[in-house]
Amino acid sequence: MWDFLLDVASFVAKAAVIAFVALLIIGAIAQAVQKQKPRKGQLLVDKLSEDLRDGVQQLQLDLLDKKQRKKVKKDLKKQHKQQAGEQRKRLFVIDFNGSMDAREVDSLKREVNAIVSVAQPGEQVLVRLESGGGVVHGYGLGAAQLQRLREAELEVIVSVDKVAASGGYMMAAVAHKIQAAPFAIIGSIGVLAQMPNFHRWLKKHDVDFEQVTAGEYKRTLTIFGENTDAGRDKFKDELENIHRQFKAHISQYRPQIDIEKVATGEYWTAQEAINYGLVDELTTSDGWLLAHRDSHDMFLVRYVTKKNLGERMGRNVNALLLQLKNLVGRQG
Repeated sequence: MWDFLLDVASFVAKAAVIAFVALLIIGAIAQAVQKQKPRKGQLLVDKLSEDLRDGVQQLQLDLLDKKQRKKVKKDLKKQHKQQAGEQRKRLFVIDFNGSMDAREVDSLKREVNAIVSVAQPGEQVLVRLESGGGVVHGYGLGAAQLQRLREAELEVIVSVDKVAASGGYMMAAVAHKIQAAPFAIIGSIGVLAQMPNFHRWLKKHDVDFEQVTAGEYKRTLTIFGENTDAGRDKFKDELENIHRQFKAHISQYRPQIDIEKVATGEYWTAQEAINYGLVDELTTSDGWLLAHRDSHDMFLVRYVTKKNLGERMGRNVNALLLQLKNLVGRQG
């Protein structure tokens, strides 16, 4: 009997391995096939105000007894009829969660395109922004996209729940108003560049590195070659130049700031940053939206990129790997 059970278990294990390997192969093939195809996306619009109002009203009803609930439901129905004919202000909401390379700016561009096409001057846009910064050109473009909202005569509000630092704050500064949760990280108005250098290791192993350039400063610092003081000085000058532009950008949108005092690369919590003029109000994005649920019709605008077949299969393979790992862990 035990021999039979062991044979069955061995067969099941071999079948699982074969299936797993097949999934890996299929996933790799699908990824290769889909790699060259551009991923399509779509613009989605969700009405946040209705969700917020419905959630609050449902909780109110749940806290009442049956008799009270019946009366309140009747009152709410009457209230909804009255509000149906009212003209409320419109508020557009964008989410921006920026990575180091600022690749999310492509979706931001499409969301801004949609909003400026339909919004009327004077209407509001709330940008829920989270980013610790990244590449200068990427976040510079992100800031320029938010500037387009201002040029369309829309009121731009940036809300930071966790962090808006470096390039993230570069974008936030464009807003007419910056609000943040008390312990959100704000600031880091500075420029950073770093790289390893393997010259001594290559020299120790008798490996030559050749680099040919045209132009005195085509390459200042290098990963593999021997860096010079002149190259370091030029590289530092370039960083200082970007820093000057960064400070000018902040000063343009927030002239009340003592820029030399805050542009040291330091960061603060929002409750400290408000004293430097980096933040205008302490509040969370959810709290602010909830407070405006009755006075505004709120629309969340999202550009969503569809995952290709390879990515979907890769996700399934990762899920299978996690399940196998957990199974092995339990058996051990």
